[in-house]
Amino acid sequence: MTSARAVSLVAKREFVTKVRTRSFLIGTAVIIAVLAGYVVLQSVLFDDQQRSVVGLSGQATQLADPLKDKAKAFGIDLETRDVTAGGDPEAQVRDGSLDALVTGAPPVLRMIVKDSGDQVLTTALNDVVRQQVLIAQLAETGTTTPQEIAQNLAKVTVDVTALEPVDPQRGQRLAIGLIVAALLYYSLLVYGTMVAQGVVEEKSSRVVELLLATLRPWQLLLGKVIGLGAVGLLQLLVISTVGLGLSSAFDVIDVSAFGGAVLLTGVLWYLLGFFLYATVFAAAASLVSRQEELQSVLTPISMTIIVAFVAGINLMIGNPSGSTVTVLSLLPPFAPILMPGRMALGVAPTWQVLLAVALALLAIAAITWLGGKVYANAVLRTGARVKLREALRT
Repeated sequence: MTSARAVSLVAKREFVTKVRTRSFLIGTAVIIAVLAGYVVLQSVLFDDQQRSVVGLSGQATQLADPLKDKAKAFGIDLETRDVTAGGDPEAQVRDGSLDALVTGAPPVLRMIVKDSGDQVLTTALNDVVRQQVLIAQLAETGTTTPQEIAQNLAKVTVDVTALEPVDPQRGQRLAIGLIVAALLYYSLLVYGTMVAQGVVEEKSSRVVELLLATLRPWQLLLGKVIGLGAVGLLQLLVISTVGLGLSSAFDVIDVSAFGGAVLLTGVLWYLLGFFLYATVFAAAASLVSRQEELQSVLTPISMTIIVAFVAGINLMIGNPSGSTVTVLSLLPPFAPILMPGRMALGVAPTWQVLLAVALALLAIAAITWLGGKVYANAVLRTGARVKLREALRT
């Protein structure tokens, strides 16, 4: 039997066995239901109260109370801050501490925002300025006619200045980036753990001894990784396709602009991440002989994935172009979760993506060789836990 035939038989066995299990079918259905609920919530909860923080500078501070009242009528929970003497207010707009900065005095006001201003907030501010101008002109009894007042009010608008170029699809990109990161996190953690559990199960039941009478250790390991990886990929594709379909049906995401790219990005980084982590999971699992001991050797690997996901979510929401998230997204342990999110946001240059892929491939080659050696030397050793140093030295 050729090596390719041996690997394909093991992969087929793993794939068919897992796809037919109730846990796979129920798990996929639950994830789709959760995703559907998220999409529906995004599409129907437009009337939820918004919250904005606006900085007022100079004479604009006199608009604090009327602006709060007007914003409340529009359904906005508005907080105003006097930033006249407090540092650099534009820097606070850039870092997200302020949603907008209002300067000047009626009837000439200027609102500074980071990229795209809140249209409802702009409307509320325009109404407040017009009220102030109306009050001032009515106080000038006999000097203006009603027609002049109406003409003056029509000319009153707030000048909105954006500090950064406006990306009309930023919200959709951020949602896609977070969803892709969450799905990859789930797939890598769940199916990597599944590989480890399969290794320990075969080892404790002595089935591995029968298999290795016909197969070489690397053939068994590679077949197991490919088979379970295909199961995870199938689930990821099903969930992604259903999610994109629901998003299109409820007009939550412009699927025509993102659909194909999202699927290709997700598949690429799933394959890179799974081959990177699954081999490590399998090698670690081969060091123990009982399921009770498995968690102790998997915890460092699982924690790496969890930290990458938690850090990635926070960094992508805060500053996806920052130096910290940029460096982490290039490193193989973090790239499978961070880089696809940054790609969805459109903040990852091509050279960074290519560098991350190249580093991931190099890491996979090194981990496959090292993990294969550990697996081959430890998988037949039962009883006490095998030390990593011993498995590498044999």
